[in-house]
Amino acid sequence: MTGSQGPDGYDAVVLAGGRSSRLGGVPKALLQFEGRTLLHRTLDALAGARRIAVVGPPELSAVLAGQARTGRVLLTREDPPFAGPAAGIAAGTAALATQASAPVSGADLAAGSVRAPLTLLLACDMPRLAELVPRLLAAVRSHPGADLWVPVDAAGREQPLACCARSEALEAAVAAAFRTGGTAGLPARKLLAPLAAVPVPLPAAATEDVDTWEDAGRFGIVRPAP
Repeated sequence: MTGSQGPDGYDAVVLAGGRSSRLGGVPKALLQFEGRTLLHRTLDALAGARRIAVVGPPELSAVLAGQARTGRVLLTREDPPFAGPAAGIAAGTAALATQASAPVSGADLAAGSVRAPLTLLLACDMPRLAELVPRLLAAVRSHPGADLWVPVDAAGREQPLACCARSEALEAAVAAAFRTGGTAGLPARKLLAPLAAVPVPLPAAATEDVDTWEDAGRFGIVRPAP
């Protein structure tokens, strides 16, 4: 089984809080690709998640309003804002852990609404990430002894902002980072370095992201009207 109720049950942290400086401050999360915002496409890819923590600015609350009402998707923010992806991962992980620590009923257990054993960590700027989640979950089943499953593209580049981590190990790594100076400005790779990792070969297109308007143009994404 690959759904949230099976052995691959997962939560997710979606990073949507960067400055988008190379896009002139236009939020990546709100760029439109094939009729959907990149944030919505990311949430679509996470349809099987138990809970999703979106790390981003308060302006995203309007976009998430429908899903937030169900309690499955929550919006949080890294502290301080724009402190980098490791700080975003820490904020999302904390939000999921806090929600899971609330009093649990039998209905919650039946619905799988407590902390999942896995956490997917995804930036929201990958237009073609649809195949990413099933490939990561397949890697979990193939290499169950690992703590981190991280995509590697054809050029050998690791993609730590498109990975899957064992929730317990991820929380331990975040706690360790706070004991040694915190997560602000910390590279995501360094935060995740203590986790026993398995590379997951993927085509580059699966994790190709949008950082500039040139990148956006390759996907047919246009600048929003002023």
